[in-house]
Amino acid sequence: MTLGNLLILCLIFLDEATTEDLCLFRRSIDVIEGEYFFLCSPGSEQDTFQNESYMGSWYKKNEENVMLIQETSRIVPNGSILEFWPAELGDSGIYSYKSSNGKHSVTEWTLNVLKRNNNSCFNQNHLHVETRNAGSGYSLKCSTVTRNTGGNVTWYKNCTFHTLTTEGELNFNTLSLNDSGIYTCKILITHEGKVFYTTSTTNLKIEKGTPEFVIPKITEPTEAYIETKTGKDEVLNCTVFRGYSVALNVMFYWLINGKHAEQCSDSTNCTCQGDYEYFNLENEWYASKRLWIKKVTEEDMNHNYTCILIVPGKMQKQTVRLKKGNISDLPPHLFTTGVIVAILSSCVAVLLVVLGGIFRVDLVLLYRDVTGKDETVGDGKEYDAFVSYLKDCITTNDEEGKFALEILPKTLEEHFGYKLCIFERDVTPGGAIVDDVLSFIDKSRRLIVILSKNYVSDKVMYELESGLHKALVERKIKIILINYMPISDYNFLPKSLALLPSWRVVQWKKDQSLPLNSRFWKNLRYLMPAKTFKSNSGCPNNCLELDLEQETQSLTACWKTKTFI
Repeated sequence: MTLGNLLILCLIFLDEATTEDLCLFRRSIDVIEGEYFFLCSPGSEQDTFQNESYMGSWYKKNEENVMLIQETSRIVPNGSILEFWPAELGDSGIYSYKSSNGKHSVTEWTLNVLKRNNNSCFNQNHLHVETRNAGSGYSLKCSTVTRNTGGNVTWYKNCTFHTLTTEGELNFNTLSLNDSGIYTCKILITHEGKVFYTTSTTNLKIEKGTPEFVIPKITEPTEAYIETKTGKDEVLNCTVFRGYSVALNVMFYWLINGKHAEQCSDSTNCTCQGDYEYFNLENEWYASKRLWIKKVTEEDMNHNYTCILIVPGKMQKQTVRLKKGNISDLPPHLFTTGVIVAILSSCVAVLLVVLGGIFRVDLVLLYRDVTGKDETVGDGKEYDAFVSYLKDCITTNDEEGKFALEILPKTLEEHFGYKLCIFERDVTPGGAIVDDVLSFIDKSRRLIVILSKNYVSDKVMYELESGLHKALVERKIKIILINYMPISDYNFLPKSLALLPSWRVVQWKKDQSLPLNSRFWKNLRYLMPAKTFKSNSGCPNNCLELDLEQETQSLTACWKTKTFI
């Protein structure tokens, strides 16, 4: 069957059923592999028929990706219809439809394609159960015929041919116990010269019983009084049970103080009753009629509102009255207290967030000290940090060398228990420098770069570039920048340095940064890996206030033979 024929048949059915009947919505849908199947968006179908300019798109969600469904020879999206010729196991997933007319919200379905049972005409997980009493009439519906053909439907009972019908129903005038069984309906569909089919299976269980005889009854209202307050709109429901398999015709209405309530219309502004509303709830048929009381008055509190049900041979009624309920506004003092508590709670929350941001470093260090957290155990690294600094022998830069070779290692190693890798101190001369640099950076958890105005012209730029590559590309190391001396021109630094977050830069402020409890050492420890340590020194906090003016001996041998590519 072509799509055009399918739409023509849908238009024919529109005279006999609503759009909701033709395009039922179910959150989860099961279908057998190898069978024709279609998804249809409720509420979009009628718009498609009435205005062909409306377009829609179908999507399928796979894990975290949502993909637009493109038409193939097997999967055909057309407006609010998505057809599978046929469905395959790989089609399982979450589908959604979005209409371009801006009127419909996105609707999702979960489609489960079940594996076909080659030894049976149905899948045990794709089975609908119906239970009926013997002696009553029943029409078994083929759920797959809703949108397909008006042609022949083949029925099987327990996988054996049963009958052929021209309608999508198998009618039983009077059920008997022998009618119990598993019924499968099968519909053939021709599409582009190929024959496809779709099936639906119902397990019909017949129980002993007599033909249904039900006396309608009022199920609502159940209370004699309904609490309300003046000025409020109230709606009273008169609900009547009509039967099980057969919905009986009943007549019921509202009386106000024994007089018929006025029928509601567009111009009605007073108390009135609405039209009949019919619905099915768990295979039980009901009808309802609402009584609208607009802006309850003191006079309405004195009325009797009676639901009258007329049944053969008798009349049922249920009366309800309105009464003032214990509905009171919140006392002023409680309201004021609540507002104050809410404001104070908000202020405290904001204050905690601000203080947390200001003292974040101190809180993290305190947490490490209290819990004894150690991030270095079992990570396979030998050093806590590789120190990169200006190494050429420039007498005007002895201050930087003193910081890199004496102050920094003395503090981090002796007072905070870290192990640093300083190339000139820890690497045996004579090896391939490039390979040694890469090897020792790989063995370190951090790369500390002592950045100064002369650093950019030194050959250790290679260390910085190697570290940046491992930090930003390989994600193997974290970089800590120590801004030792201000740099006026940053253009010579690698561009990728700008990708580092600003909080990974620590500013050295000479004498102000010397004490162990200074902000410089706290920030540096915060950026270093958490590690347990015990200081063997009884040195006070100001023991690092060294005399930077004092002459020092040669700090290290010059590595004039180093060449970096």
